[in-house]
Amino acid sequence: MEDTSLVFNKNINRRRNTKKKTSVWRTIVKQKQLIFMSVPILIYIFIFNYLPLSGWVMAFQKYRPGPGKSIFNQKWVGFENFKFLFMDEGFLNVLRNTVCMSLINIVLSFITAIGLALLLNEVKNLAFKKTVQTISYLPYFISWVIACSIIAQSLSAENGIINILLMKLHLIEKPIMWLGEGKYFWGIFGLGNVWKNVGFNAIIYLGAMTSIDPNLYEAADIDGAGRFRKMWNITLPSIKSTIVVLLIMNIASVLNAGFEFQYLLGNGLNIEWSETIDVFTLRYGIRQGNFSLATAAGMFKTIVSIILLFLANWICKLLGEERLI
Repeated sequence: MEDTSLVFNKNINRRRNTKKKTSVWRTIVKQKQLIFMSVPILIYIFIFNYLPLSGWVMAFQKYRPGPGKSIFNQKWVGFENFKFLFMDEGFLNVLRNTVCMSLINIVLSFITAIGLALLLNEVKNLAFKKTVQTISYLPYFISWVIACSIIAQSLSAENGIINILLMKLHLIEKPIMWLGEGKYFWGIFGLGNVWKNVGFNAIIYLGAMTSIDPNLYEAADIDGAGRFRKMWNITLPSIKSTIVVLLIMNIASVLNAGFEFQYLLGNGLNIEWSETIDVFTLRYGIRQGNFSLATAAGMFKTIVSIILLFLANWICKLLGEERLI
């Protein structure tokens, strides 16, 4: 009897596996048009995102470009570039700047974007709502070169609007060199990113709010709930999955604090506070020709980002929240 039951169970498992394979193949056949459409995108991603990863071998070499020298015809040094990287106080300072600025950006961008989306969602005047939305997300379409020029001009010690206003309000006695003192740079970075991106980031949450059932708000009105109570008990819980997914993506890019802002507004006076991994990579890789060290820094950044992505996704899985993967 036992042998018969084992054979029976094996036959059932085989049938189930066969059905799964058949259903997968049927799905592929049904969606063949979509698959063919995605092939050019996959080829593009492979060529420009995965094929260049072969250059990571430079991180384990003492790479010196020259005639007749290929990437595989170089002196191998093992993990020497990584050892130099983590023993260099300059890189540790760069790592500190990158992490701190990224965390500042994540916190401020989440709070301001969700706050703006909640307030706009409560606005009943459609014309006023569209006007505020347009004004708030217009800076997103300005290039960082122009945006940084505006910020630098506004913070100028000679005729910057910020210094003029603060002196008119008698909050300061003389103009402050905002970009000449490193201690101000992180705050300028956080506020600059909020000004440029808050409108566009709020659109994502506003889109999620449109899917909330209006009956929930009607029931809350009957129960006598005010606007802030409805925001807290209905709106925020309803967009929680969107918030969690975006949080996972932001945690994964914690070592990607940006490049343009720090490169354009950084200078010799604030370099100890403004230099990030991307700027460090450019300085060593392009200006000093140390391609191996620059590759090691970029490789470290990518690997840490992948680890943080899977870690954040795993934590959300344990907590029963929405996952990205």
